[in-house]
Amino acid sequence: MRRSWQYVATVLVLAVAASACGDDGSGAAADDFDGVTITVGSKNFTEQYVLSEILIQALEARGAEVVDATDTGDTATTRAALLDGTIDGYWEYNSTGWVEHLGNRDPDPDGEELTENVREADLANGIHWIGRSSFNDTYGFAVAPLIRQENLSTRLNNAEAFDLAAMAEYLNDNDDTIVCVEPEFPERADGLTLFETATEFEIPADRLRIVDDAAEIYAAVADGDCDFGEIFTTDGRLESFDLTVVIDPGVFYVYNVSLNLRDEVYQQAPEAFDQLVDDLITPLSQTRITELNRRVADGEPVAEVAEDYLESFDINP
Repeated sequence: MRRSWQYVATVLVLAVAASACGDDGSGAAADDFDGVTITVGSKNFTEQYVLSEILIQALEARGAEVVDATDTGDTATTRAALLDGTIDGYWEYNSTGWVEHLGNRDPDPDGEELTENVREADLANGIHWIGRSSFNDTYGFAVAPLIRQENLSTRLNNAEAFDLAAMAEYLNDNDDTIVCVEPEFPERADGLTLFETATEFEIPADRLRIVDDAAEIYAAVADGDCDFGEIFTTDGRLESFDLTVVIDPGVFYVYNVSLNLRDEVYQQAPEAFDQLVDDLITPLSQTRITELNRRVADGEPVAEVAEDYLESFDINP
């Protein structure tokens, strides 16, 4: 009996020692990234700021030396910065990788298969695609409240039936209708062209209003300054401005997010990077990422929102 108690005491001592070393029981430790220096970038919209800050705080908690290069630029600028080593990593979306970065067409509608295809192809560029989110931040359009209200009594019956075909018909019938988009949307192979191809309606150039800051589109649609506006489907401003999204029957591509990381950095701690990304994105459902985005859009500091998320799911060691 005495030897049993001695064994239990030894186990308890070892458990306390392990805890003191920073092991949280899931493989994440406070020194996982000791000696790793990494520059973290992001694209220039709210969700990217949230994801970047979550990553930065988690890396620092695990011993990495992090250079914060959040808000690197638009998609092309941020990708170029990754390839030339200006940044070491950022969060990117699978359809963007397949179409914009790798120059392919017709991405697989299955997000898991698509990410595997991108992951395999981009290794030739020295880029690792780590993990894959369950949430899908795809493109869409929001409709101004007045148009939504008018169409409650038309053939559409209710706002929920207002789909991309109905939007194209409305644009065709009302030649003063304005559609607000960010600068890269008309140029991207996975952007405006998908709507125009699917509906066989090309929006005249004089009815496209280019808005430099995509964040301003949401308020402009809510105020009626834009009749329709390009949106991201996980953007918290949709809820903040009570906007109705035009129903997409599957025209726009799937956009699950993965961490893009240069091979030189990934090879310093491959298992730790894989585990970290899994820890970070597993709890990020469509509802949860949208809520984090909404909080930042409503004025909460992104650092506080990220810290709250990490604490809520006990992610940091």
